[in-house]
Amino acid sequence: MSLAEAKARARTAAFARRKAAHAAGGATAAAAHLARALAPHHGRCLAGYLPIRTEIDPRPVMAGWSGEVCVPVVAGPGQPLAFRRWVPGGGLVAGAFGVMIPEADVPAVPDVLIVPLAAFDGAGYRLGYGGGFYDRTLAALRPVRPIFAVGFAYAAQEAADLPREATDAPLDAIVTEAGIRRFDRAATGENTP
Repeated sequence: MSLAEAKARARTAAFARRKAAHAAGGATAAAAHLARALAPHHGRCLAGYLPIRTEIDPRPVMAGWSGEVCVPVVAGPGQPLAFRRWVPGGGLVAGAFGVMIPEADVPAVPDVLIVPLAAFDGAGYRLGYGGGFYDRTLAALRPVRPIFAVGFAYAAQEAADLPREATDAPLDAIVTEAGIRRFDRAATGENTP
């Protein structure tokens, strides 16, 4: 089985687990843990996301943030994400893949990212939707400034073993309704501030 096939199979299984977890609830507890995980970063520019389908919703934390908040915008295939400033209740329009984005094109550069995902593993790696957008974005941002990237998911989205490739960017933490997991990248030699 090719790496692409293994990722597609893992993604399908993860979406089924996420759908069941979403129906069972737990988003309120997860949001409380997310707020705690991000508290040391208040005042910095936060990139959240506007959830689609059964993604866990970070908007309660985004709405209470003390600094600038932005959301991702797909700039094009093979490119890192761009970001637009977001305000609760602000006008939205449909962007790429039907994802809603702020109508006002006010660019922002995040220091802290809440990252959606299909699945994650115990080492802090994520399986996304297959476009590589967050991997390219983290690869572009991390050499330039200190970045804190936290995956936000339901605990059921954890997988024992995810297929990985060299360009997959690790996360600094994973937050679920079960709590916060932090990963010490310096101890493992991985390049993450």
